Amino acid sequence: MAKIQLNGKKITIKTKSTIMDLLKKYKLNNKKIAIEYNGAILPKLKCNKKYLKNNDRLEIVHFIGGG
Repeated sequence: MAKIQLNGKKITIKTKSTIMDLLKKYKLNNKKIAIEYNGAILPKLKCNKKYLKNNDRLEIVHFIGGG
């Protein structure tokens, strides 16, 4: 198990989880979000390849349309 910070909250995840695994777990549509990984914006194409490790920090922001 690994402990990470997701949007300011500490959570525990399975070892060898990718960011895409985390998005699926929380049912987040990866087309309507932006991801900051350890202080840098992460391109969505890297979500399947980026494995989370202990003490990683993620901020996930949803885009909401309006008028």
